[in-house]
Amino acid sequence: MTYGAVFDAWRAAAIEPWTGYTQHAFVQGLGDGSLPHPAFLHYLKQDYVFLIHFSRAWALAVTKAEQVDEMRLAAGTVNGLINDEMALHVQICAEAGISEDELFATAERAENLSYTRYVLDAGHSGDLLDLLATLAPCVMGYGEIGTRLKSVATSDVYKPWIDTYAGEDYQQVCTNVGALIDKVAARRLGDTPQDNPRWAGLCARFAKATELEIGFWDMGLDP
Repeated sequence: MTYGAVFDAWRAAAIEPWTGYTQHAFVQGLGDGSLPHPAFLHYLKQDYVFLIHFSRAWALAVTKAEQVDEMRLAAGTVNGLINDEMALHVQICAEAGISEDELFATAERAENLSYTRYVLDAGHSGDLLDLLATLAPCVMGYGEIGTRLKSVATSDVYKPWIDTYAGEDYQQVCTNVGALIDKVAARRLGDTPQDNPRWAGLCARFAKATELEIGFWDMGLDP
């Protein structure tokens, strides 16, 4: 599966942690239905808090953008996170008797804090490309996971979650973000970004964010 040339190159450079992230035991449990429901709800509560900070990071992308098309896509992603993806969490948790006020009051686990603050720090200390390198693993990773689970899942227990990330709307988000990364990289690094001195640092940012995704799944298995 491809969401853009630069993303493909970042993923290839971090293939070991990427595999650990996208084929994590938590992910396998979503596909075969073996993930304990309390662990899933624990993950959703933490992910709700994560998405608040993730939305802030995409809002920061608007201020880091240098072109109107960059601003539009970043702003649209913020809207999708707040009004669509977070709504999934609210709906599923409401069915389990957990209100949105309870979600918002969730105590942030250390793994959650480490990941979100790493992303925000990359945005504040670097430029838009630094920020996108840390945002990409979450965006595209969930797209890849959703698509794979849609085709191999052996249980319908977590079907609403899988359908959300395998769905056309979310897949379009992944495609749009991949195209944005390619444009931003071309503008800032030239036509051959891998020859630019910044390339190794961007790969390192992507790899670190991917490792933090693994930590987030680990946390999900430890409610």
